[in-house]
Amino acid sequence: MRYLVSGAQMKEIDRFTIQEVGIPSLVLMERAAMAVAEEAHRAAGPGGRVLAAAGLGNNGADAVAAARMLKEKGHPAAVILAGDPERGTEELKLQIEIARRLGVEIEQFGDFIPGGCSVLIDGVFGVGLNRPVTGNYGDFLRFLKEIQAETVVAVDVPSGVSSDTGALLGPALRADVTVTFGYEKIGCAVYPGKDYCGRLVVADAGFPAEAVRRSGASVFAWEKEDLSRLPARPAYSNKGTFGKVLVAGGRKNMAGAACLAALAAYRMGAGLVKILTPEANREILQTFLPEAVLIPYEEDRLFEEGGLSQEDVERLCREASAVVLGPGLGRDETAGKLVQAVLSAACSPVVLDADGLNAVAEREELTRYFTENIVITPHLLEMSRLLGVPVGEIQKDLVGTAARYADRYGITCVLKDAATVVAGGDGSLFVNGSGCSAMAKGGTGDVLSGVIGALLAQGLDEPAAASLGVYVHGLAGERAAELHGERAVLAKDVADALGDVCSCRGRQEIRKKEVKDDE
Repeated sequence: MRYLVSGAQMKEIDRFTIQEVGIPSLVLMERAAMAVAEEAHRAAGPGGRVLAAAGLGNNGADAVAAARMLKEKGHPAAVILAGDPERGTEELKLQIEIARRLGVEIEQFGDFIPGGCSVLIDGVFGVGLNRPVTGNYGDFLRFLKEIQAETVVAVDVPSGVSSDTGALLGPALRADVTVTFGYEKIGCAVYPGKDYCGRLVVADAGFPAEAVRRSGASVFAWEKEDLSRLPARPAYSNKGTFGKVLVAGGRKNMAGAACLAALAAYRMGAGLVKILTPEANREILQTFLPEAVLIPYEEDRLFEEGGLSQEDVERLCREASAVVLGPGLGRDETAGKLVQAVLSAACSPVVLDADGLNAVAEREELTRYFTENIVITPHLLEMSRLLGVPVGEIQKDLVGTAARYADRYGITCVLKDAATVVAGGDGSLFVNGSGCSAMAKGGTGDVLSGVIGALLAQGLDEPAAASLGVYVHGLAGERAAELHGERAVLAKDVADALGDVCSCRGRQEIRKKEVKDDE
């Protein structure tokens, strides 16, 4: 597990390290600058020209120090300042003085004659940027975007990107490499900020472990080692040991969604999966997934005499260790009735997905059934329907949006995007780093709901099941892309790849690949 920090938390980490631990600011700055210089040196090649763009804060001081180090390595190096250095921090003034003594060319923005370079070091803004970039600084960033640099190396955070939300706060600079210090910033882990970071390097600047604990950091991401948190498979067991999942979904002509959720639940280790679905889907589901137990019902007799009753739903929910509600359920009145029946009856955890969420969006009174055992899994459009706000507003702050909704109802919210955010009802916040574009296919969301349902059925609590489920689902997508190519992956392939990433063999293969890549 690794922590992701906000701008304010990073400043507290800095303050604690310098003021309470006693490590001088310039020691931390030199270590940070060395990490930036190393990446820039690698990108520039022998004798490549380096241009460092510096703001007036300590982020700019890092860039100036890196330029000085690169000059010592034999690179023609120059610094462009965003403004009058006399208005800068004391650290910036000192770094400028040192750089000048060593022959580094330093000019202000208005005096600089543009030209190409091998590497542009972006040190204009750091983690403190919290408002739109306008005026002289806006002009400066637009000017830098026109410079013909072969590689852009950002210091800590690409300038113009919010370190808290990943939102673009004006004419942001797109980096090829971002060297961030101590801990990854939240804005570098979610889009669009993640897209602007390029390759992310987390450099050790010398912050003590106690500093992050003191900062109040609560956002985290899982790593490969955390697969050990998956539920154990004891030898002395039976299918009841690993839980029973009930999938309620799949209207006529939409059997695939329920089938994929059920398949994923089995692949993720559930002992038994039942599918509550219309009679019209019987043949399809029995052919595709004979392991599942079907509970068919006549759609036109739902909750009428001779058809599926409320008592039947209550019994099925009692028998289930977890319920997956909504995949392929449809958006008509019948679907709404079934959603209400399950939500009102379920005592076990419920994964509310797809058309289950649409039913809640259309009938807000259904939220009265929300308790701590509910996990919702909306994509951006479904979240927009739930909140009644445009998708663009949600994209400005994914982490905050998920956290506020989870806190409002005391539930766990899985807000799906290219970097999915999970906000737990316990206040935990997770940002996912696994997955790839191969997963942008119909049905992969149904697979995710089945994965989370299976982990809930095996005893994980809601935040853990949701966050680990999202992470494993992303790894399975990556594995499927390796096997089939990113264009050709189907949702079923993602479900089938779960065994590779969750098994001991799969974990060993992942580690071997990582070692080979590092070499």
